[in-house]
Amino acid sequence: MKQLAIAFVLVLAFLSPPAEAGEKLSVPQEIPFPSKLFPGDALETESAAGLTIPEAVALALRDNAELKSLRAKAEAMRERPSRSGALPNPMFTYSGMDTAEGGDWPNTFEKRFMLQQEFPWFGKRGLQEGIAAENAEAMQREVDALTREVVMMVKESCFDLSAVQRALAITRDEEKVLKRMETVAETMYATGERSQQDVLKAQAEITMLKQKLLELEAQETTLEAKLNMLLNRRADAPLILAAAAAPSGPGADAGPLFALAENTRPEIKGAEALVRRDQNERDLMKKEFWPDYRLGVEYRNYQEGDDELMFIVGFDLPIWQSKYGAGVREAERMIESSRAGLEAARRRASFDVRDAHFKLLTARRTLDLYQSELIPQAEARFQASEAGYRTGKVDFMDLLESERFLLNARVMAAMAEGQVGMEAARLERALGTEPPEPEGATKTE
Repeated sequence: MKQLAIAFVLVLAFLSPPAEAGEKLSVPQEIPFPSKLFPGDALETESAAGLTIPEAVALALRDNAELKSLRAKAEAMRERPSRSGALPNPMFTYSGMDTAEGGDWPNTFEKRFMLQQEFPWFGKRGLQEGIAAENAEAMQREVDALTREVVMMVKESCFDLSAVQRALAITRDEEKVLKRMETVAETMYATGERSQQDVLKAQAEITMLKQKLLELEAQETTLEAKLNMLLNRRADAPLILAAAAAPSGPGADAGPLFALAENTRPEIKGAEALVRRDQNERDLMKKEFWPDYRLGVEYRNYQEGDDELMFIVGFDLPIWQSKYGAGVREAERMIESSRAGLEAARRRASFDVRDAHFKLLTARRTLDLYQSELIPQAEARFQASEAGYRTGKVDFMDLLESERFLLNARVMAAMAEGQVGMEAARLERALGTEPPEPEGATKTE
């Protein structure tokens, strides 16, 4: 038996083919999201000043349940290449031969001990390992895409929630203005300068404002629940969000962004991995025309006479060539499909970048229009109407209309600022990374 084991080890050492001559296969490692999204260690709770957007992103990337599930699946698939490129288990066989009558089993006249190892044709193991590695990389790119999707949703929720909270604060402050207008109307009614209708109109406007507050509070509750869900917390968990300023983002030229998306968008990299996988599948199918083989040794022990040691070589007979030809043609069609998928991913990325970039520029221009023109005009109109009402030159409906216009302008500016942040997050998702800052700009987030 010792001679048998030594002989078999020598056979395996000298005759076992490498996985792929001249090629070193490696399992793709997880590609982390850009580190500048992480302000430090992930926090258990928000700071006293409130949860900042980078802190919310870090918490989501650590705790999001959907991300955890997909990461675990990607980690599992990274174990497959080593399995796919491994040899099948060797086979050990023992047999004994004795006379049919009067035998003394198990002390037979002849004992046989055989070890056999099957080997795929040269290069098959390397291709099988390569296919598994490309599948693992494609899965990792799915993780990368979901990671960026979660980051986008967290940032969108933060900016949207911040805008709603600013709109709430503006509306609550406006209630004080309306109460002041009500006081003025009551004073002028008491002196006989105005009718009671002005007082009633002011009170009705205050009631309408309270209804707007209820709508904004409902939006705030929904957005808080959504953000808590993304952070893998209960929907009603306490949440204090720090003020979020709108980011500056890239400049007006979208040209460099298309090239950036081509290199960083995970969907494109995943599609490229699928093309390489299908090419390996085709090459593997071509090797199916060649036979797999088996090597082994057999040791025979006789009760009388000299023992024997034999070497065994066996081959498959791939005579059914039509099925292998069909496999090659199938793989060729799969390559065409994956290449078309890659082209579609590139076109989709180009569209997303163009769409998000234009919407971001539009949101910025809208915010600038509100802040630089509309709000100053609305403030001037309200001040003139208030002064005219006190002097009897303007009726109360004109004053109310100017107050509503100013309130709407301030609320729209707050929502537009949130929209800028949301569109910036969507552009970041379209690129697959944070967009470059325009020259001379400073990061506000």
